Amino acid sequence: MSWLEKLPLKKKLTLVILLTCSVVLLLACGVLAVYQSFDFRRTLVRDSTVLADVIGKNTRAALAFQDENSAQQALLTLQSEPNVSAACLYDAQGNQFANYVQSGINVPLPSHPSTDGHVFESGHLGLFHAVILNDKRIGTIYLQTDLKRMDERLRVFAGVGLLVLLGSLVVAILLATPLQKPISGPILGLAETVRTIAERRDYNVRIPIQGGNETGLLTDAFNKLLAGIEERDKALRGEITERKNAEGKVQSQLARLELLHTITRSISERLDLQSIFQVVIRTLEDNLPLDLICICLYDPNANVLTVKGVGTSVVALEKELGLTREAQIPIDENGLSQCVRGRLVYESNVTQVKFPFPQRLAGAGLRSFVAAPLLVESKVFGALIAARKESESFSSGECEFLKQLSGHVALAAHQAQLYEALQQAYDDLRQTQQAVMQQERLKALGQMASGIAHDINNAISPVALYTESLLEKEPNLSARAKDYLNTIQHAIEDVSHTVARMREFYRQREQQLTLTPVNLNQMIQQVIDLSRARWSDMPQQRGIFIKVETDLDPALPQVSGVESEIREALVNLVFNAVDAMPNGGTLTLRTKISEKAVRLALVEVSDTGIGMEEDVRKRCLEPFFTTKGERGTGLGLAMVYGTVRRHNADIEIESAPGKGTTLRIIFPVPATPAAVPGKDTAPFIVPSRLRILVVDDDPLLIKSLRDTLETDGHVIVTAGGGQDGIHAFRTAFESKEPFAVVITDLGMPYVDGRQVASAIKGISPSTPIIMLTGWGQRLVAEGDIPPHVNQVLNKPPKLRELREALAQCVASTRS
Repeated sequence: MSWLEKLPLKKKLTLVILLTCSVVLLLACGVLAVYQSFDFRRTLVRDSTVLADVIGKNTRAALAFQDENSAQQALLTLQSEPNVSAACLYDAQGNQFANYVQSGINVPLPSHPSTDGHVFESGHLGLFHAVILNDKRIGTIYLQTDLKRMDERLRVFAGVGLLVLLGSLVVAILLATPLQKPISGPILGLAETVRTIAERRDYNVRIPIQGGNETGLLTDAFNKLLAGIEERDKALRGEITERKNAEGKVQSQLARLELLHTITRSISERLDLQSIFQVVIRTLEDNLPLDLICICLYDPNANVLTVKGVGTSVVALEKELGLTREAQIPIDENGLSQCVRGRLVYESNVTQVKFPFPQRLAGAGLRSFVAAPLLVESKVFGALIAARKESESFSSGECEFLKQLSGHVALAAHQAQLYEALQQAYDDLRQTQQAVMQQERLKALGQMASGIAHDINNAISPVALYTESLLEKEPNLSARAKDYLNTIQHAIEDVSHTVARMREFYRQREQQLTLTPVNLNQMIQQVIDLSRARWSDMPQQRGIFIKVETDLDPALPQVSGVESEIREALVNLVFNAVDAMPNGGTLTLRTKISEKAVRLALVEVSDTGIGMEEDVRKRCLEPFFTTKGERGTGLGLAMVYGTVRRHNADIEIESAPGKGTTLRIIFPVPATPAAVPGKDTAPFIVPSRLRILVVDDDPLLIKSLRDTLETDGHVIVTAGGGQDGIHAFRTAFESKEPFAVVITDLGMPYVDGRQVASAIKGISPSTPIIMLTGWGQRLVAEGDIPPHVNQVLNKPPKLRELREALAQCVASTRS
């Protein structure tokens, strides 16, 4: 219905009148048409009934006498009735007796009569009527009448109704045009006035009131509405002016807030103080009309501001201002002094301020400036200074913006300073942590190693005793046998040093260790010989060839150290180099001198193997770190590292995947060569035929001690544990057969050596006690010799040390 809404008011009124008239006429015509149809049908039924009654009376005789011709002739009289299309006469049994069908049509007749009455069917009326003779039904007459006459009458009626409707519409149009003007005129006038007001925005216009009807009331109400609108328009214009001013201020504030957000976001991404200052200065220059912008840091001790960042605009004023980076600004009594106390300073006209810094700005043509403190936790550590060439050019909003910005800059700068301090502290902590972690790993390894030192020392003690005894007591040994025994003795000494060092390697070299001059060139050759099976024989069994080369500096000075430890470290490096060349290659051992600030001796072990990744190179000295899988323990290089630390040396590792590895040990060359310690040849009297009690939980060690001491002529009684030793000593003491000396182990199950020594001293305080233990060196070094113990010997024992200890014990007892 949008088209109806768009029609003018006049046409709408005319359309309403026409539609009303049309609907009324159509309803009237419809009612008349329905009535005419109903009346025609009623008349048709009546006429058909009369006709059927007449035909029935005319055919009674024919039915009574069964005269079909007479009946047929009677039905043919219906030809005078054009509306009757067919007729049929039925006898008393309901059989067709005679019929009539209008020529030219084909009408099906009922085969049997129905109940008396009529029925309107499609296009015709069907009527059954009884034929009565002497009050007896002798047959039935059926008439079929078409409805063409009714249709013709309805068509004629429709044509007449249409003509009446059209005439009525013409009359309605002629009457509606003048009659709708009293209604549409005032409304159209009102609309025209509204259009005029809308176009001119003139709310002073008023509409004349016509009459006291609804239109007049509408006009009066509209005039009052215009008066109210006029008042509101005046008020609204004032509000719009105020809002525009406020909006301008808000837009400026929003722009400053956006600028503040942009600067804050930019500086929050930076942790460098200088970059923070440069971002702030560059952004302010791009977005605010400033002739000077700089950021200074405050030194409260010197009471000066030091320029840390300046804008590009300062370049033009550099000669007059002298505000270059790192330039210092003394704090005057006014302005800057207030700023460093935490207050925002705004000077609208610096020419009227008689202080050095404002006058300095005035000399460069600047007339107003703002100094905002960089304040964190109520402490000023800098200032942001902005200036312009116009006086009174900073608004209150700009001053507030610079104050807020200085707070953000101060916070970001403070965080940057904290970050730098934290980063330095973190770097220091990380280095310390790495050193502590490395020390803890080594310490854990040393503590673990010290736990197994006792068992290893017990295992090698019989070998050491029997080897030394054979070399001393068997003069008829062949040269080859003596050489073998000397090699065994040498190997036992190296193992002994290794075991003693297992718990010590994570510590700095102890001062009590005896250092001797070490010829590194000679040691290189020894290492090659000791490791020959690993780099020559074993690889050749797998069809692999490893070439060993040496590059020795003949002028290499001697270094101070423990020969066995350095030799073992170099053997470990050779083993690692061989493992790094699974397909063969070249192994190079090199010595050279480094003449730097300190004279150094360098030993290098290089291979052409697979090399190491950077992360592996960084961790390869850690205990238990290995890349060899189940074949490796992760202790080889850790032991080397321990040896290097004990000798105050350094180790360097150069490696790259596929390019081999070079490990370099750097020894300091002593200013004066270490003295060669001579063997202790002080004479002592070896006691003979002493009654000695040996207490230990290791049967092999007991047997080797007994065999060795019995060879010297002593009487040996053994005990396999601490409790057995105490019992044996008490029994002998009570039997008046006391022991001259007791030799006991320290670590034994149930009753250890400390308890044995305490119990024996409780029985016989004068009996000397020698403690033979794998922890002997540690006990002596740490001053942890158990009470009641006269002598402490380290495992594996040496015959000379054992004899000397026995001699000292016997001498102290006699004295």
